[in-house]
Amino acid sequence: MPLAAELSSLKSTAKPSRLAWLIVAMLVPVALLNYLDRQMLAAMKTSMMNDIPDIATKANWGLVLGSFKWVYAVLSPVGGYVADRISRRNVITASLFIWSVVTWATAYVTTFEQLVAARAIMGISEAFYIPAALALITDYHRGPTRSTAVGLHQMGIYIGIIVGGFSGYVAESPDFGWRWAFAACGVVGVVYALPLFAVVKNAPRAEGDVTERLSPAAAINQLASNSGFILLVLYFTLPALAGWVVKDWMPDILKEQFSLGQGKAGVSAVLYVQIASLVGVLIGGALADRWMQKSIRGRIFVSALGMTLFLPSLFGVGNAATLGTAIAFLMLFGLGWGFFDCNNMPILCQVVRPELRATGYGVMNLVSISCGGFADWGFGVLRDRGVPLNAIFGVFAGVALLSVVIVLLIRPREMQA
Repeated sequence: MPLAAELSSLKSTAKPSRLAWLIVAMLVPVALLNYLDRQMLAAMKTSMMNDIPDIATKANWGLVLGSFKWVYAVLSPVGGYVADRISRRNVITASLFIWSVVTWATAYVTTFEQLVAARAIMGISEAFYIPAALALITDYHRGPTRSTAVGLHQMGIYIGIIVGGFSGYVAESPDFGWRWAFAACGVVGVVYALPLFAVVKNAPRAEGDVTERLSPAAAINQLASNSGFILLVLYFTLPALAGWVVKDWMPDILKEQFSLGQGKAGVSAVLYVQIASLVGVLIGGALADRWMQKSIRGRIFVSALGMTLFLPSLFGVGNAATLGTAIAFLMLFGLGWGFFDCNNMPILCQVVRPELRATGYGVMNLVSISCGGFADWGFGVLRDRGVPLNAIFGVFAGVALLSVVIVLLIRPREMQA
């Protein structure tokens, strides 16, 4: 059976091929571009609102952020299902090409409605990338390098967020501006799609793999009847509420709390936490792969360890009296996020069959990012009404504690057999 073969390979010491690592290397820049345009939007908020005055309120800005997430979320299971049934390589390349064209077109919007529409269309194209990319990586990395390989790919995301954090300076520059930033990133993505298509290949089936072609309804039914998958969806979703607010709103939070310029606020909100996340995925990926040699729950334990770091970090961010203190707690949050982020797909691989993984991750995105969109919008509404930051982040810390309990309830299939 495919799942039995997959689980037995977890303790294998066989090294992946050079192509397996080349696939990861080629996808890292795509992950970078995938998150660069998202972070640019957060870091260039002031310039964009000044240039498009009918955005008007923070609640409307929350809708701009949410429009991307809601469309992205709804279509993620579709993107995952297509990647499971067709070519992962083709889905990845087409997604990059289309979202890059939309990124370029965003440079020419002039109204709030056009910006919301552009972000929604961006959500359509980007929804197909992450499930296909992570499924392709785990197709190639079946043994003791899985968390490390996924972590290296996630590093591209963090680097994209870091680069995007500096875009506030670009937006303020009279020689460039926010429109130039979107246009330039769009062109880079379109050009990179060509070598990506030429180099990336779908993984050959492992010996013993049998792919069952399930209808969409049958695929969703199998996932919905899997208790481990349901717990993982909850675990994937709850911490992301705080994660999206930190990514999307922290530049604005630091700007207001500590009277910073847009450029410095964007860098302070992004640089340190993402560097910590880079460290977190490297340590967390290696630790999880190593722990898996001793326990089938090794990845779960490492992820839970990272989640425990959320508790003090979120309380600290909400109550920080100085910029330095806020940055220190953001770094602690980033370290925990790295442990969490590099193990979600590997844990998914322990509870669902190979032909359902991209679909499963798409469903996880559907729930998580939908809730993240409401978190972005809700945070804007709460801030408009003057709700204190420490109260909001205190709730996030409580949610993180619940998440630790949930992930420890997950039992990989090998333990249930």
